[in-house]
Amino acid sequence: MAVINIEYYSEVLGMNRKVNVIYPESSKVEDFSNTEIPVLYLLHGMSGNENSWMIRSGIERLIRHTNLAIVMPSTDLGFYVNTTYGMNYFDAIALELPKVIHNFFPNLSTKKEKNFIAGLSMGGYGAYRLALGTDHFSYAASLSGVLTFDGMEENFKENPAYWGGIFGNWETFKGSDNEILALADRKNEERPKLYAWCGKQDFLFPGNEYAIAELKKKGFDVTYESSDGVHEWYYWTKKIESVLQWLPINYKQEERLS
Repeated sequence: MAVINIEYYSEVLGMNRKVNVIYPESSKVEDFSNTEIPVLYLLHGMSGNENSWMIRSGIERLIRHTNLAIVMPSTDLGFYVNTTYGMNYFDAIALELPKVIHNFFPNLSTKKEKNFIAGLSMGGYGAYRLALGTDHFSYAASLSGVLTFDGMEENFKENPAYWGGIFGNWETFKGSDNEILALADRKNEERPKLYAWCGKQDFLFPGNEYAIAELKKKGFDVTYESSDGVHEWYYWTKKIESVLQWLPINYKQEERLS
């Protein structure tokens, strides 16, 4: 397994960006002559960056026996959307980054059925936003994700500079592609499979319960789990393994001492 730090110039954002990639060991790759290595894009939350999953979760240890590449980009505090202040993070990560990654690693699959996306908190929102807003990802997972802003209207009023800079005002946000449930209504074909987990003591738990129920009503294939837990890494490091088990990969858990 190799951990590779890449700095590249983003034409979309007009600046250098960084991304971390975990590339599987040659002994775990079934056939290096093809381009079928599956890829998981793993997204950070509001306080994180491209290093967060590496530092906090030990993700490289979890997948060291598995033929899976992991791509960890950064969106700063931009919620993985094209912001109103002109930073088009959605385009940069959903459209540009897969091409950049494939240029560096031509053995990674470009097929939808072998491209997955997951994230926590803001990254959980981002995973659903990118999966529902493109045809690039077949599976999308959210851990403690911001799956709905209903009931959070005061955020837009209390900090209009930030939230307005990201999404615009509440009226322009509602019904737009940046609202997960509104975007889901427009995703009629080739829908991704969805996974979500949220802790019952998490402040986002009511929103997850509501959003998942609505997605199921809309006919999405959703695997939803909840358990005791709050909004912190202790739980996300546990549940990312559930995500790996859920994905259509030959996930091989590392051997543990009894």
